[in-house]
Amino acid sequence: MYKVFLLSLLLAGPAVAQTLDVAPTLIADRKAVFATVESVDTLTARTRIGGTIVDLLVDEGDFVEAGDVLALVVNEQMAPQIASATSQAAALEAELAQSRVDLERAQDLFSRGIIAQSRLDQAQTAVAVLEGRLASATQSRDVLVQQEREGQVLAPAAGRVLDVLTPSGSVMLPGEPVAIIASDHYLLRLNLPERHARSIAVGDEIEVAGAALGGDVASMGVIRQVYPLITNGRIVADAEVEGLGSYFVGERVRVHIAVETREVIVIPRGYATTRFGNDFVILETDSGRRDVVVLLGRDLAEGVEILAGLSAGDTLVQP
Repeated sequence: MYKVFLLSLLLAGPAVAQTLDVAPTLIADRKAVFATVESVDTLTARTRIGGTIVDLLVDEGDFVEAGDVLALVVNEQMAPQIASATSQAAALEAELAQSRVDLERAQDLFSRGIIAQSRLDQAQTAVAVLEGRLASATQSRDVLVQQEREGQVLAPAAGRVLDVLTPSGSVMLPGEPVAIIASDHYLLRLNLPERHARSIAVGDEIEVAGAALGGDVASMGVIRQVYPLITNGRIVADAEVEGLGSYFVGERVRVHIAVETREVIVIPRGYATTRFGNDFVILETDSGRRDVVVLLGRDLAEGVEILAGLSAGDTLVQP
């Protein structure tokens, strides 16, 4: 058996070592930054009439739909005004009914030649005037009723209530804020040094740090907007990441973003060996093979980065 094994080795001949031509490749440098969870739109629910908040229906953290009633503002002057307008409309309706009866009587008398045309015209004019006054009074009453309905503070959009600014019992003027609502569409807002302003663009991918992930949060996101204004040496960009709805607005999350590309030398990890604390590769030269000390960098998906010791065009031999 042993003789057969030796014979097979002799017939097979010497093994051919694999070689690799060193060539530079482009990689993206990633920068770790903190991003904050923000809502795409932050809206304010405001009062439409002045009055007193008699009923507050929401609290911080509640989710509301567009058009939901958040609070009820009551103006104590509205009820007497509506009652007065209703009484005026009722009185005019009674007068109009009597005028129509008078008009019918006048038409009957005119048809029999008892009264003149002028008396009939007066009766018709009285009915027309009262109809106009009744329509005006009814519209005035409808306006007051609509103003009373506008005491309902409505949610401007669907979202989560971030802050309730006024407690129940507060006296409000028209247009004062009652609650702040964050829309149900969340994103990550990044703040980067201004030197990276021209190296990021819409469509670039970001990587959300694994420690910050929740159950449904995606590990990757895409930049959707880069703001053109630089403030205090910082540029702001927004990124879309799926599954941010369970986060708190303002929560900080670590992300990695590619800020620039550079040429590096990357070789498969199997071409490097470590002896006595130093890293070596086998270099194929015209005079033969020799070991060369190299300085290894970070591990990448393609292999390991070579910081020093090799140049483009070198030929490596796998150990």
